[in-house]
Amino acid sequence: MSNIRITKQFDFETGHALYGYDGKCKNVHGHSYKLSVTVIGTPISDSNNVKFGMVIDFGDLKKIVNEEVVDKFDHATVFNKNTPHVELAHELATRGHNVILVDYQPTSEMMIIDFAQKINNKLPKDIKLHSLKLQETGTSHAEWFAADN
Repeated sequence: MSNIRITKQFDFETGHALYGYDGKCKNVHGHSYKLSVTVIGTPISDSNNVKFGMVIDFGDLKKIVNEEVVDKFDHATVFNKNTPHVELAHELATRGHNVILVDYQPTSEMMIIDFAQKINNKLPKDIKLHSLKLQETGTSHAEWFAADN
C-alpha cells in the first residue's frame, strides 16, 4: 500500500521576547501562531481494526500535538532562560502568568525544532513526522522537514 501524508493544523497564542535582538522583537510581544503538522505512513489495512483505512486518527494526532505543544504554549510567554529575561519571567510567574523558560532564543526557527522533537517522541513507531510549518504572522513562517534533518 502507498505511503500517505496527512496534515492537521493547530492555532495558539504565545508571547515572547528576543533578548539581544536589534529590532522591535526585543520587546515582549505575542503572535497568533498556526502550526501545521504533517505525518506520513501507510493506511491501516486490517479491516477488523477500528482505524481501518487511516494513517493515524486525526484525533490521536490532535491529542499528541495538544499535549506536547498547544496546551503548554497557548497563552504562555516564552523566554530564553540564559538571558536577563529570566528575572522578568520569575516576576511574571509569581504573579500567576504562564511562563516557559527554554534553552534557546524563542524564534520561530528554534521553536519549530523544539516542537519537532516533542512530537516525534510521541508518535507511534509506524508513523513518521514528515514536516512542520509554524506561521508566526500572515506573511512569515518557518518550516521543518524530516528529510532535511
